[in-house]
Amino acid sequence: MAEVNKNVRNDISDKMDYEEDFAAMFEESLKAEESTVCDGVIVNIKDTEVFVDVRKKSEGIMNISEITNNDGTLQYKIGDTIKVAITGSRNGRPIVSHKKALRKEKVKAFIDNFDENADNIYDAKIVSKNKGGFVALSNDDVEFFMPKSQSGFRDANQVINKTFKVKVLKIDKDEQSIIVSRKKLIDEDRKKRKEAIENIIDNTDIIEGTIKKITTYGMFVDVGGIDGLVHYSEISYKGPVNPNTLYKEGDKVDVKIIKYDTDKKHLSLSVKAATPDPWEEIKDSLEVGDTIKVTVSNIEPYGAFVDLGNDIEGFLHISEISWDKNIKNPKDFIKEGEELDVEVIEIDANDRRLRVSLKNLLPKPFDEFNAKFSEGDIVDGVVTTLTNFGAFVRIGALEGLLHNEDSSWDRNDKCKDIFKTGDNIQVKIIKIDDKNQKISLSQKDLKESPVTKYAKTHGNGDIVSGTIRDIKDFGVFVSLEDGVDALIRKEDIGNLDINSLKVGDSIEAAIAFIDEKKNRIRLSVRRLAKQKEREVLNEINDEGKMTLGDIIKEQLAD
Repeated sequence: MAEVNKNVRNDISDKMDYEEDFAAMFEESLKAEESTVCDGVIVNIKDTEVFVDVRKKSEGIMNISEITNNDGTLQYKIGDTIKVAITGSRNGRPIVSHKKALRKEKVKAFIDNFDENADNIYDAKIVSKNKGGFVALSNDDVEFFMPKSQSGFRDANQVINKTFKVKVLKIDKDEQSIIVSRKKLIDEDRKKRKEAIENIIDNTDIIEGTIKKITTYGMFVDVGGIDGLVHYSEISYKGPVNPNTLYKEGDKVDVKIIKYDTDKKHLSLSVKAATPDPWEEIKDSLEVGDTIKVTVSNIEPYGAFVDLGNDIEGFLHISEISWDKNIKNPKDFIKEGEELDVEVIEIDANDRRLRVSLKNLLPKPFDEFNAKFSEGDIVDGVVTTLTNFGAFVRIGALEGLLHNEDSSWDRNDKCKDIFKTGDNIQVKIIKIDDKNQKISLSQKDLKESPVTKYAKTHGNGDIVSGTIRDIKDFGVFVSLEDGVDALIRKEDIGNLDINSLKVGDSIEAAIAFIDEKKNRIRLSVRRLAKQKEREVLNEINDEGKMTLGDIIKEQLAD
């Protein structure tokens, strides 16, 4: 009995060893067939698994996502024949993939049609990574393998699902694999760039380039495979311009190389250096005083830039637009795009500076004023500005000055207290200064002066009394009735001690002179004394005859 049991145990053991050997051999056979593609028949679909007959002892298993569209519908049904690739095994059962089979077929077709003489550069999307490198798919879903050493990636975690240019390095027909490299393209580009730079950095000729990109600070231009920057200040001789107003991406443009920064590897280009310098053309043909036709290209609050039509801009300052000194905005007189005749007032070819004047070609308001008005004319004007010393009054296109002392016969009156800006007033032109082009005005001349009124009831020799208003080294100012002032000169103070006089004292004197035109009255204490002496003598004469000596004495006193 024991012998029988022993034999049974041996039979069971042999059977187990056979099954293990079979499983091992099956695994090996799967590995050998892992790279092959075959036809399989779908025999069952259960939950997330699809069972496929691949003519092996066991049916292959495939995830249902292998035959599902993006909208979740199945591409195939039970009984359909599909292409599958054996990718591994699990518990002795093959694991198959439909998508892998399609890719392998594409890889096979790619390899069969591969042309070694072509450039073999493709766009490839990185879909996964492993220890050896990266798996990428071409636009046609051909699977590539890129070793880490051929990737050139600084951060491998940031490249999944991104597309790069790659070049085929090797085709392995036995393994049915395609090895690609991104690094090789980078190295080739660097080599080409280095060779291109070496060929052009010493080139002084004009080069045709293609505008690749336009920015706010300039534009990048491709010259022989190298991108150089044309700064916005290197586009036109006018100065900095916005390249978007002149060019668009893809345009051809002539440039010159002006600098190459070896450290930064920056290439600087110039458009204006590739064109004739317009300043060279005009420096010997244009002079100060010449009249030229220009177009207003840009207006600023301080003036306008004008285009001469040959890539040169001149500047028209606001003060050179009109003879009107109160101009606030150039746009009130000129507009962009307008053609103007202007006079050249400054030209400096070395500093590339050109200034022009519009007003120099316009009639001068002072000449027009002189032709229309004369000194003594009474005119209407408008108060434009009030100051501490008077008021400016516009008459036609010019302004005249109405000084405080000419605004009223009252010395205490000020223009800023009498008028306000915008008032319409009548004035008299009292002086036209041709040399300094100034106009002096008066309003008090339109009114009767206090002295004129005073002269109607007073005359030379009249004895008057007044109050001392002010004392100066040259004399004493006296206030008379009706606001009239008079002056007693120092030599006319007579026998009075001027140092003993003080403001506010009453004083008596005789009128020596009345100047109605200049509104002046002179008094004399000395004359008053003489007049009183005469009165005394006349009284004596009336009582008795005057002697010859008295007459001679009186004449000598005069």
